[in-house]
Amino acid sequence: MSEHILVVDDEVEIADLVALYLRSEGFTVHTCSTAGEALACIDSRELDLAILDVMLPELSGFELCRRIRERHNYPVIMLTARGEEIDQITGLTLGADDYVTKPFRPLELVARVKAQLRRYKRYNTGTESTEEVLTCNGLVINVTTHQCTLDEKPLNLTPTEFAILRILCQNRGRVVSAEELFRQIWQDEYYTKGNNTITVHVRHLREKMGDSFESPRYIKTVWGLGYKIEGTNG
Repeated sequence: MSEHILVVDDEVEIADLVALYLRSEGFTVHTCSTAGEALACIDSRELDLAILDVMLPELSGFELCRRIRERHNYPVIMLTARGEEIDQITGLTLGADDYVTKPFRPLELVARVKAQLRRYKRYNTGTESTEEVLTCNGLVINVTTHQCTLDEKPLNLTPTEFAILRILCQNRGRVVSAEELFRQIWQDEYYTKGNNTITVHVRHLREKMGDSFESPRYIKTVWGLGYKIEGTNG
């Protein structure tokens, strides 16, 4: 069964072009030109990934992303025409997993879609015979089922946030650079945007965990080097 992808862009030509490339790769694509159409699709269909333009009539792509994250964990890729860092940071803070700046090459977008779906499937299939569970100071990460709890309370993480936390816990006590995190998560070349991308995801992760930047219980920033988690099992 092919994955279902939502493409939301008020420029119909762009939405149709993206849909053409995705369908040629075997994906089922649903295109919408307004936020209202997109919300109806989100409510009525089982989606595997959403591509959202930032600038939309009625509601922005940011608001759509926020509403998706209220109920769903599938990957979200934001499209921004301006290329401004504030747009990128806003999208990531609201739970987007990646962003692509217009104008973009359709094949690059398709590659990013495939990378996001691979990672999402890997953490949500739960098909492994033996569960891999990581624990640290009340934090429990079930890598197999993609579930995470903190002090026995569930954490609702996006796939990217979950991946960052998993990598840091698997390397407990060792500093992991932003470049290493980026390469492991996206399996892509590390560009200038990579550091900002990781920084925003880590900040959002800290907020969800109630972790302090100044006196962190979990994720510590090692200036000029990267991030690390210290602690013992349990």
